[in-house]
Amino acid sequence: MTAEPVSGAVPCDDQGWVESVDGVLAARARSSAEYLAGLLAAAEVETAGGARKLPADSWPDVDPGVVQEIWDRACATAWSASRFASSPWLYRDRLQGLQAALSEAGFHAMAGTVGRSRGLVARAGHPADSEIAREH
Repeated sequence: MTAEPVSGAVPCDDQGWVESVDGVLAARARSSAEYLAGLLAAAEVETAGGARKLPADSWPDVDPGVVQEIWDRACATAWSASRFASSPWLYRDRLQGLQAALSEAGFHAMAGTVGRSRGLVARAGHPADSEIAREH
């Protein structure tokens, strides 16, 4: 079964065209997700009554010092993950080492998830290896 192209669109029988469109649409999805994440962050601050209130507001029954430690750890984890996500090709070796450390420690499910991400990075390569035209 072949999908009918949208009026005026090029039929999906040219692999280069499909890859180009795929990249543009994936970029749109990422951009939309980042936009929504920003709105969620703004909503969190608004509903908590201020940025400094966010950790305590999330866990009002927990000692504020403990909440701060958890918050700090979560922020460090998110920052590290953002580095891996923004430039995964630069961190291939580091991800492989972390996957091995998890596996050696017996954390096989976590090692498997790192392996899946590494597999996606290995297939993707560096963005400059297959640049497509950007939307303007």
